[in-house]
Amino acid sequence: MKKVVATEKKPIKLWLENIEDGALEQAKNLANLPFTYKHVAIMPDSHQGYGMPIGAVLATKGVIIPNAVGVDIGCGMCAVQTSLTDISKGDLQKVIDKGLELIPVGFNWHKEDQTFTGFMPKKPELDIIAQNYDKAKFQIGTLGGGNHFIEVQKGSDGFIWIMIHSGSRNLGYKTAKHYNDVAIKLNEDYYSSITKDMELAFLPIHSNEAKSYFKEMEYCVEFAKQNRFLMLERMKQAFNTVVKMNFTCDIINESHNFAAWENHFKQNVIVHRKGATKATTGELGIIPGSQGTKSYIIKGLGNKESFNSCSHGAGRVMGRKQAIRELDLKNELKLMDGIIHNINDEQQLDEAPSAYKDINVVMENQTDLAEIYVELKPMAVIKG
Repeated sequence: MKKVVATEKKPIKLWLENIEDGALEQAKNLANLPFTYKHVAIMPDSHQGYGMPIGAVLATKGVIIPNAVGVDIGCGMCAVQTSLTDISKGDLQKVIDKGLELIPVGFNWHKEDQTFTGFMPKKPELDIIAQNYDKAKFQIGTLGGGNHFIEVQKGSDGFIWIMIHSGSRNLGYKTAKHYNDVAIKLNEDYYSSITKDMELAFLPIHSNEAKSYFKEMEYCVEFAKQNRFLMLERMKQAFNTVVKMNFTCDIINESHNFAAWENHFKQNVIVHRKGATKATTGELGIIPGSQGTKSYIIKGLGNKESFNSCSHGAGRVMGRKQAIRELDLKNELKLMDGIIHNINDEQQLDEAPSAYKDINVVMENQTDLAEIYVELKPMAVIKG
């Protein structure tokens, strides 16, 4: 931990030296909520989000906050070690090309219903999921855009790894928006002190609305997991069209946008992780860097002060429009020399390496939260 802000009703514990003003103001809002438990934990990759900073952990008593989970419910990482120890750049390019044939990226969906794959979770009796289920059958196994990626990496263990970052696609967005709107209306009806501009509308945990949100959120988390797993299977297919390989360990999977009942400091509370990875003692997790930088498989250290959490990545240091406006394309391409990627014009600089924090600093700031298990160097990246 780097510092503690003690000026608010509850302390704010930070694992970074400098935090942008907007993110700090949001953290202060969290610290002053009447139902915040113990303190607010700010991870080293933190930056401003909607209502709650991305890279933050909030424990609450008696309420759940949709915006403290975020709009991409269940967004997270999966990674797996392959049996390969080497692959030529030419063969890797063929793998990437095949992967792009099998996995829609950006706004694209599958042209066929994907329930035949066995990865699509069964249709539940849940309002928002049911309304969007038929479309979701075409979205599972798709990457999306923004900071979502598929990366092929060389591990410090000598093996080639595949890593995927993606979420619940439109299903999570629809669920998040609906229940945030419900929470706003509910808070207005009961004259809550949580103002609309704070973007932290809450649902009392014993209300029917909160119970419904919790069930739909958990479904989105499972959908996001299966979305990643289907893409991983498709990448395995892509590899096997070029060079034979297998997965040689269990898939590591973690969500970094979710809420869950947990016990902390001898109290059962709802822990919201928005851009934060669960890191209980010995638990394997994933912390990706930016394009062109290292990523890490980590083991959690179970730090109680972070509510057993660590960062979910490098974290942005520039907004997307700012990055496009200010970064130099030639310099960013130099940072990605030797890596197969698809940055080729200024409009793609929103995901350039320099738009993100230095992953080395991020990792140094959380040595009390997680330890490095495998270091991964990028070989090829697929982005939306």
